[in-house]
Amino acid sequence: MPALSQRLASTLLPVSVLMVAMASIQSGASLAKSLFPEIGAQGTTTLRLVFAAIILALILRPWRARLTRSSIVPLILYGVALGGMNLLFYMSLRSIPLGIAVALEFTGPLAVALFNSRKPIDFVWIALAVLGLWLLLPLGKTDAHLDLVGIGYALGAGVCWALYILYGQRTGSDHGMQGAALGVLVAAMVIAPVGIVHAGTDLLRPELLPVALGVALLSTAIPYSLEMIALTRLPAQTFGTLMSIEPAFGALSGLLFLGEQLSLLQWLAILCIILASVGCTATASPRQQGQPLVPAD
Repeated sequence: MPALSQRLASTLLPVSVLMVAMASIQSGASLAKSLFPEIGAQGTTTLRLVFAAIILALILRPWRARLTRSSIVPLILYGVALGGMNLLFYMSLRSIPLGIAVALEFTGPLAVALFNSRKPIDFVWIALAVLGLWLLLPLGKTDAHLDLVGIGYALGAGVCWALYILYGQRTGSDHGMQGAALGVLVAAMVIAPVGIVHAGTDLLRPELLPVALGVALLSTAIPYSLEMIALTRLPAQTFGTLMSIEPAFGALSGLLFLGEQLSLLQWLAILCIILASVGCTATASPRQQGQPLVPAD
């Protein structure tokens, strides 16, 4: 019995830690949305990435990384993809609910996983993902109208997430954990001019900086640290399967913190995408199971 209790505790702890990490990410997104009326999605993304770059630099000390001519280009592309993913995701939140934005964005990594597999069972996951998209997009019979521009931004964030995975794997193999800090630094440098042009000196308003720091902590520093703890204690397949339920956390966070009500069909669509992601992860071969370098949203 003591051995069984110990094994159960060793499993429950990393799972609980991962749940807290996902809740933190989506809570950070809800908090970020409160900054939109002040500095816009562009300014919010800029402050989040700048603060996240500072925090990760202090934790991971990226100046120790050895940059080579062959590793610089993947690193830059990784950072650009990360910055674009964050900006487009926040732009989508201006007009569509958080849970739906997360679900649409999730099609990016799901597409990467399905593209790298040729198993017959994958047609089931493709069908589920397509059904979920059909129910979410205006072509489906949802009860509530969704803004086409917001949908486009969320799908664009999904494309950037796919590129983030592809180039992040190379960056991770070249620089390990320090690649995450370097990537966020590149992302901040790329997105900062966009935020400065949009918000100007409002980015320096003292009353906004603590909120922006909170967004960076909730969306990057805290979940990043918790995910690293979970990664060292869970198999990659289990980790990926659990991460697949993140759209549900997004929907619940939007409901609790932003009052975003979803229709029954929209909840069903999110469930379809979650099941497609869970199934794809559960049936993937070990060589197809990637691990994120930093929290996506």
